[in-house]
Amino acid sequence: MPRFIFITGGVVSSLGKGLASAALGALLQARGYKVRLRKLDPYLNVDPGTMSPTQHGEVFVTDDGAETDLDLGHYERFTGVHARKTDNVTTGRIYSDVLARERRGDYLGATIQVIPHVTNAIKEFVVSDLTDEDFVLCEIGGTVGDIESLPFLEAIRQLGNDLGRNKTCYMHVTLLPYISVAGELKTKPTQHSVKELQSVGIQPDILLCRTPLDIPSEQREKIGLFCNVRPEAVINARDAETIYHVPMAYHREGLDMEICRYFDLPLNAPDLTTWNEITSIIKNPEGEVTIAVVGKYTSLLDSYKSLAEALVHGGIANRVKVNLDWVDSEKLEEASNPGLLLEHADAILVPGGFGQRGSEGKIRAIRIAREKKLPFLGICFGMQMAVIEAARNLAGISEASSTEFGPAKDPLVGIMTEWTKGNEIQQRSKNGDLGGTMRLGSYDCVLAEGSLAGQLYDQPIIGERHRHRYEVNINYRDALEQHGLHFSGLSPDGSLPEIVELKDHPFFIGVQFHPELKSKPFDPHPLFSGFVHAARDRSRLV
Repeated sequence: MPRFIFITGGVVSSLGKGLASAALGALLQARGYKVRLRKLDPYLNVDPGTMSPTQHGEVFVTDDGAETDLDLGHYERFTGVHARKTDNVTTGRIYSDVLARERRGDYLGATIQVIPHVTNAIKEFVVSDLTDEDFVLCEIGGTVGDIESLPFLEAIRQLGNDLGRNKTCYMHVTLLPYISVAGELKTKPTQHSVKELQSVGIQPDILLCRTPLDIPSEQREKIGLFCNVRPEAVINARDAETIYHVPMAYHREGLDMEICRYFDLPLNAPDLTTWNEITSIIKNPEGEVTIAVVGKYTSLLDSYKSLAEALVHGGIANRVKVNLDWVDSEKLEEASNPGLLLEHADAILVPGGFGQRGSEGKIRAIRIAREKKLPFLGICFGMQMAVIEAARNLAGISEASSTEFGPAKDPLVGIMTEWTKGNEIQQRSKNGDLGGTMRLGSYDCVLAEGSLAGQLYDQPIIGERHRHRYEVNINYRDALEQHGLHFSGLSPDGSLPEIVELKDHPFFIGVQFHPELKSKPFDPHPLFSGFVHAARDRSRLV
């Protein structure tokens, strides 16, 4: 049985529980332990798939097709452990499963209650689908005190009794605000947060205190005294320059050491060579590039979290700093001279999205990238808009559009109703449910010989993660290839376009999948490495 570390958060949201979990996972790996990370989300949605990106941020998709919380992206980026469907669950999913069991009669006529039926379902999730892991890090979403999170807190309290304290550890992420008028850090919010946690029967073993300053020894002792925690287990978690400095920062503060002490494990030094190298490159870049990201959800940058991090990884691969210029695609639609909004960019990236709003602005950006020979990368919806731009302005198909926007005379992009997944045929209807019905998860793609994509991947067949409902119409392939837009990646049966590229261009690639979901700082994705490399070459020419 693995050791379980339960990570809760208090005082306010957005303290970085997910990042703390990911960083701790990386530190335990550096000590030679095998880890798995999980997220319990209190909201009632079955999954985040139907939630607006401007409310919840991006949806992170796993290889096996789960639409999950963006924190699972942090977990993968820091540990390299591929997340699965069984690593993220919501209140909605738990209640759906419990009610389905009740309808089947699985409870033998019992009255269904939060305790024990809902909490038992949560506990089953936490301990299921495990093999030889040494540690399972389980983050509970939300903030202690929220009504929604109470069943999850009760479930992990029970697990502490079920598994024993030698197998469970509770880490609480909290806030020590600095009051400038008083000139000191205040511990009272942390005390109240811990008291709230104790009121549901959980005594935290480690406190990870987010603070802008070092914690003075007397305040550390005060926190330990009032919160019933050893002073050494009060860990200072100061803001870091970048998220990739966090593992090293937490190690210096002794977080992984405290975990080892708690579980009575060897206190040998971890191998942090990889993280030292990553932080060194970030601190000492050999140049910088500016990449314009033309999107429609720029009001909440968490909508593009994995994308932004993949570009940082591309910078690490090329030893350059990547500056991101977030451009609202609707402003490009309104601008009389859209080129002025992009004139400082060394490259242009058009990410995924849904709906017609801002689409013409994305098409204008793509045309600028094509005509001015700016390196371009289009992802999912960005690829679809690149195909429409080429159809309109290269192939002369003036009414090229997507059926996502309504009826189209020339539907260059249309809704998928049938595709192959493994040995099964997946079928969808236009008027069916929206949740969980897209083409989700990892699918193979066959690369054309001699293509730029083939050079970057350096292998004939790749597997990438998808999340889309509309697809480029293969029937327009010949017309587009005659005018220079080549279909360099196709599904194994040749029916679904996966990659397009312009050959007479320094770097112009559109992909139907989401490569950003598989990029890591210690293993940058080849598309992002190549894209940033092209941007670097462009910046040197200017």
